[in-house]
Amino acid sequence: MDVKDFDYYLPEELIAQVPLKDRASSRLLVLDKVTGEVRHGSFRDIKEYLRPGDVLVMNDTKVIPARLLGVKKDTGAAIEFVLLRRLKEHEMGIYCGYPDDIFWEVILKPGRKARQGAEFVFGDGLLHATVIHVLDNGNRIVKFSCDGIFEEILDRVGLMPLPPYIHEKLEDRDRYQTVYARENGSAAAPTAGLHFTEELIDELREAGVRVAFVTLHVGLGTFRPVKVDRVEDHYMHSEYFEITGEACDVINGCRSKGGRVISVGTTSTRVLESAADENGFLKPRKAATDIFIYPGYRFKIVDGLITNFHLPKSTLIMLVSALAGRGNVLRAYNEAVKERYRFFSFGDAMFIK
Repeated sequence: MDVKDFDYYLPEELIAQVPLKDRASSRLLVLDKVTGEVRHGSFRDIKEYLRPGDVLVMNDTKVIPARLLGVKKDTGAAIEFVLLRRLKEHEMGIYCGYPDDIFWEVILKPGRKARQGAEFVFGDGLLHATVIHVLDNGNRIVKFSCDGIFEEILDRVGLMPLPPYIHEKLEDRDRYQTVYARENGSAAAPTAGLHFTEELIDELREAGVRVAFVTLHVGLGTFRPVKVDRVEDHYMHSEYFEITGEACDVINGCRSKGGRVISVGTTSTRVLESAADENGFLKPRKAATDIFIYPGYRFKIVDGLITNFHLPKSTLIMLVSALAGRGNVLRAYNEAVKERYRFFSFGDAMFIK
């Protein structure tokens, strides 16, 4: 399968640079995955397409201010860190750490300034970092130290790591968070959920739609371009996820009663399809997934998907095409371009039913 098969023309001015003031006022394109029929409306219309007994599966990860601008301690040279993942306790022993130590895998720019033992300072001395290991991929393992609670210091000195196609300054950090974000750990937002308001979620619950939360910490790999010619040759990035017993009970109960499992975003989809057995049954799990979903994949549990419009030739448009058919998706995308929809992270939404 050729990566070029997932290309489409997108005028640059349709890439949304700022979020709408009213989350739920974004536009909604509804795509029937069987017939290919397309309808247009407002995101608030999502209520018309969900039924009592359906379950919405939402990713409750929270974006951390993972971009740090600082200096090299001995030379004062400028440095940029992007935090990728905090190492779990069972990994710390590799680096001779202790449970209270703060270890992260990070990307550095420029990387040549960050050999083992190099020290860096952020926020006028509020936060310090020491490189303790250089990975084969060029990333670093660093140990942070600060006088206070790390998360509070990070909130003071860190910046939101917006996608590379967004060039405008984000005035309100909360607009790059879902209203239900609660588990710190992502370097990017699960953007399909940005359209929901607390009021809309309450209305859906009152209408008999269940809500279940999973966690997948979104890494910067989600923006990594596909550099191979054949889809099958692409190496998918890995991301940590959790699904609780409570979420499993809600979702399994929905399926047993004939309801639909509607995934909010490609990240929730990756959790569900990674955690489900061949019969579509879920059990609680904490693990990493590098699942790569593209046309030909047989979905085990996901019936429908709420998502944004994705980059040409990306793994995300491949996932969407696996669910709705490549032809249907590309026709819908071309119509969205014609109708001047807003694309990507701060853009409009699509519902595949």
